[in-house]
Amino acid sequence: MQLPFADRGSAGRELAQALRGYRGRADLLVLALPRGGVPVAAEVAAALDAPLDLMLVRKLGVPGQPELAMGAIATGGVQVLNPEIVRALGIDERTIDRVAELEGRELSRRARAYRGERPPPAIRDACVILIDDGLATGATMRAAAAATRAQDPAKLVVAVPVATDEALDLLEPTVDDLVCLAAPEPFLGVGRWYLSFPQTSDAEVRELLAAAEERARTGGSERT
Repeated sequence: MQLPFADRGSAGRELAQALRGYRGRADLLVLALPRGGVPVAAEVAAALDAPLDLMLVRKLGVPGQPELAMGAIATGGVQVLNPEIVRALGIDERTIDRVAELEGRELSRRARAYRGERPPPAIRDACVILIDDGLATGATMRAAAAATRAQDPAKLVVAVPVATDEALDLLEPTVDDLVCLAAPEPFLGVGRWYLSFPQTSDAEVRELLAAAEERARTGGSERT
């Protein structure tokens, strides 16, 4: 493996190699964190012959510093806070609630935009692999992991191409398996480790989900 990754698809193919031991499990389910995690997860799901779906989650950005995560919310009313950020910046509960309400509306919008009338995936008793394109604070993935764990999966795996050591340390006790291809220092942001890192659009998310559904329907697969 060589950093930076060419793009999210390339990172997904490399991540699939690290996860190939899971191929063949009948209970396997790959869940992507939209939007950037979807192109990565699509490659993994295809390589592992697994269904692809979404774990909807939203970062709670610090007011005035939206890229700095003070926490995250996920489907099912799960909220995870970054206590160090909250304490250091003196963020009060009212501010957190206001940001959470706004992000909750976006969470609902994305559910309608991506799934339409399709129900959320059945997580109970499944081997779930949660995937994003990278982790900085890890707050968003921790919310996703908590929301997944609450639905009683048989096994919970988190897999990412790149992350900070701090994010991995926070996640490791909460999951059954943690797979990360690289934890470079200094980190300098997830996008630093991709040559091409454009914003993933809603349309691309829908296209990748539709392609995964078609692959599952026709029995097609992409082998690593």
